[in-house]
Amino acid sequence: MASVEKLPMLQEGYDKLTVELKALREERPKIVDAIEEARAHGDLSENAEYHAAKERQGQVEATIADLEDKISRAHIIDPTTLSGDRIVFGATVTLLDDDDKQVRYQIVGQAEADAKVGRISYNSPLGRALIGRKVEEEIEVTVPSGDKFYVVEKIEFI
Repeated sequence: MASVEKLPMLQEGYDKLTVELKALREERPKIVDAIEEARAHGDLSENAEYHAAKERQGQVEATIADLEDKISRAHIIDPTTLSGDRIVFGATVTLLDDDDKQVRYQIVGQAEADAKVGRISYNSPLGRALIGRKVEEEIEVTVPSGDKFYVVEKIEFI
């Protein structure tokens, strides 16, 4: 029997997924109404509204199934309860790049990742390269723009 892989995420990511799931579930009756209305127009083979509504229904059902799966496998991690000298999920890391410029990232789940605000997924190339590292370790990571080099300056659990 295959084991179910837990999905690490922060409480914020879990909340975001549950809000999205609730909104999609509320959309279901509207889609059914749209299908019924389009069906009343007659010939289904050339009924664009019917086909669009059915397509939307398929998209919504697939997304609901995906969200339900992620929520059922969620493993919520509170970074403030963590400690240690190695980078783990939830850690906030200060790095020095090639130009000795500081960059700061928090290692988060895919649901809450947003590089623009300093949150990177543990599954991203940089996230994978950081996990398990200590202060003063050097990291080389290949990203779409080329190879990047960093030195771990500080690890925080905030």
